[in-house]
Amino acid sequence: MKLIIAEKPSLARNIAAGIGKMDRRDGYLEGNGYLITWAFGHLFSLADIEYYQPNPNGQTRWSMDNLPCFPKTFHYELRRGADKKVDSGVEKQYHVIERLCNREDVDCIVNAGDADREGEIIVRLCVQHALKSPKAQARLWLPDQTPQTVAKALAEMKPEEEYNNLADEGFARTYIDWLYGVNLTRYATLRTGTLLRVGRVIVPIVKAIYDRDMAIKNFVPDIYYAMVSKAETKGEMIELTSKKRFSRDEKEKAEEMCRLYNRTGAVVVSVKKKKDTLSPGKLYSLSKLQNVLGKKYKMSMAESLEIVQKLYEEGYLTYPRTNSEYLATAEKDKIKQILAACRKIGYPVEFKDKKTIFDDSKIESHSALTPTYKIPSKSALSEKEMQVYSTVFRRFIAVFCAEDCVVHRTEIKIAVGDLEEFTLKGTVILEKGWTKYDDCTQKDKILPALNKGDPVNIDFKPTEKETSPPKHYTIETLNNYLKNPFKEEKAAANEEAQDANTAEGDEEDYRAIFEGLELGTEATRTGIIDNARKSKYIALNKDVYTILPDGIYLIESLQRMQISMDKYKTSQLGQALKKVFRGKMTVQDSVDLAKSEIAEVFHRPEAAPEDDTDIGFFMERVGTCPLCGKDIIRGKYGYGCMGYKEGCKFHVNMHICGRNISISNMRQLLETGRTYVIRGFISKKGKKFDAALKLEGDRAVFDFDSAPRPTYTQATEAPPMPPLPDEPPPGY
Repeated sequence: MKLIIAEKPSLARNIAAGIGKMDRRDGYLEGNGYLITWAFGHLFSLADIEYYQPNPNGQTRWSMDNLPCFPKTFHYELRRGADKKVDSGVEKQYHVIERLCNREDVDCIVNAGDADREGEIIVRLCVQHALKSPKAQARLWLPDQTPQTVAKALAEMKPEEEYNNLADEGFARTYIDWLYGVNLTRYATLRTGTLLRVGRVIVPIVKAIYDRDMAIKNFVPDIYYAMVSKAETKGEMIELTSKKRFSRDEKEKAEEMCRLYNRTGAVVVSVKKKKDTLSPGKLYSLSKLQNVLGKKYKMSMAESLEIVQKLYEEGYLTYPRTNSEYLATAEKDKIKQILAACRKIGYPVEFKDKKTIFDDSKIESHSALTPTYKIPSKSALSEKEMQVYSTVFRRFIAVFCAEDCVVHRTEIKIAVGDLEEFTLKGTVILEKGWTKYDDCTQKDKILPALNKGDPVNIDFKPTEKETSPPKHYTIETLNNYLKNPFKEEKAAANEEAQDANTAEGDEEDYRAIFEGLELGTEATRTGIIDNARKSKYIALNKDVYTILPDGIYLIESLQRMQISMDKYKTSQLGQALKKVFRGKMTVQDSVDLAKSEIAEVFHRPEAAPEDDTDIGFFMERVGTCPLCGKDIIRGKYGYGCMGYKEGCKFHVNMHICGRNISISNMRQLLETGRTYVIRGFISKKGKKFDAALKLEGDRAVFDFDSAPRPTYTQATEAPPMPPLPDEPPPGY
């Protein structure tokens, strides 16, 4: 008897459909030599810090006493709810799995988790905890959930051991994300007094949106002059724009250059006309599909993933969490069957064996998204489900369409002497072909009837233009950035870098994915972005992302605490996970890498006062108020007096002119009336300067006095924090 453990009930039902008639039992199915049971996604989760390092005196509040926490062995326990209790349904289903695993008539246990690293460890954890004595184990790998695919996969199951590297990657990712999330979330929250969700991937995603929005906010438009000619030749208006630019104070130079161009004159140096076929777009990866759905239907990534996952579970689409736009060569027979189903309902398709479609080198685990042979009726799907399904289906039809899209391409090159050459391109669709079924971005552009040697009338004039700010991230542009976050930097370093749409650009994107340079993965990215939205760090309006005040506070707080969670460190860990998957690094090695990065946050060498940026902890006592004698504490945005209820207004901002006012400098200010000289203030005009701060009434002001700064002695350990007051000062 084989026991199949599915990741969720819907998958269990689809596997049962592929096996045949099965009887329903309490928590499982039985029949035809199989038992099928299921999890509810994650039944197990990693234990919290208190399991490894309990707080002293049994206190439940977060504390620095058990940070950082680096477990020697990670411990899993049954998933708990918000009330910290194990969910009764989870516990009951686990006991069903436990009982079935240890039935005497079960000789093989089959892992039927989703076909990815997450699904791999979900079922493995259930078996590891439930199984009392060793039994044979196998893996059921399902690219889609149709009965035909299930039956075929059951006949071709491989030993579970062949997926050990995938499981190792899954465990490594889980451990690393726990280490970052638990340690740094608690640390940052204790430092700021505000719950900050600090994760390996969520922070660089929020920071990308923060950086872009700050660039837009701080953008100062600049005037420049472009050389533009608009003149009629043979009854057609021809517009030429030079690549040369002139600054706002170079108008005379621009006018002189325009006169030179106009005196030189222009002539057609080449005309190329040919009939050609226009290729359709590639099949969809998950992120490329989400890009299209976000742009066309304003559908969020979370919503589109939920729908495409449902269509997969209902057997209409293949496995959705794929990062590839290509098909495996082993799938050719399956594709022929799907094409036959499409022909039956009237679509003009044919099998095409091309490298642009089938390419094993562009596939890591899963092929591109395609429909299955199971084609739904219009009434079977909701409006949004049909939007998602038809987007995938129409692209599939376009790729395998038997009718070519025939176009007439024209390219005219016009030279202004040896000064500059201009290229005009136009494409006219002659036969629609696949464009009848899928969107086509090609727009008809008719060029004037010119021949080689024809003179072209020109009238170049300086045209005043204004530089444009960067654009906000959209679903599409953020997705593209996260898939290859270093692409723009490489392009900037290499002026001859290929365009993103070229074959070279395609190779670069896949290289970045396979090396682990991407931020997040197809399987995790959507959920992380959705968590950032739910945490009110970012907003999504239609298909445009913007930073929110809480997101600004998150990023700027991490900067003040010198916690660097940038794309470089995140991709470094992503590369480590890929090495684990390929067997080139152990799970422990990848975990040790994360530990060393996290340890740096907790064990920084003490800085000299002029370089010190340590802002201490939220509600930490700093000293005595010079006005009323009450305690000065460090709040959310600055240092303030606990005598505020009695009217004391003493307050010093934590961040002044681009520089943190450290807790040691604040203590020095309260004790002597003057801080050490602080280096690196930035004026409103962007100039750096050094200065001390001195007390002046209820605030601190700059002190540029040349008197020698106080002698610096190594600071002793900070005094213990007093009990938190019942009510902190306003705004803290």
